[in-house]
Amino acid sequence: MVTAPVRIADGATVRLLRPGDRVDVVAAEQAGAGDARVVARGVRVTKVPESLDSVAEGGALVVLSVPRRTAARLAGAGVTSRLAVTLC
Repeated sequence: MVTAPVRIADGATVRLLRPGDRVDVVAAEQAGAGDARVVARGVRVTKVPESLDSVAEGGALVVLSVPRRTAARLAGAGVTSRLAVTLC
C-alpha cells in the first residue's frame, strides 16, 4: 500500500470526507467524450488536507491509501480526466 494524493474536481465533495471513509474514485474525460470509469474501488481516505483557500474551482486534495498499481492509475487519470468520489 502507498499513499496517493488525489485532486478531486468538486472541492465541496471533499469537505464531506473524513479519514477512514471508503470511496470509489471515478474519472470522467475532460472533453466529455466517453463514459466515466471507476479507477479505484473501496480505497481508504487517510487525510483530508485543509485548503489554504476556500473551496477553489481547481478542486480539492484528498489523500488515499491504495495499492501501488492503483496509485499509478489515479495519477494517470488525474492528468486526462476530472476525478470524483463516491462514498462506499
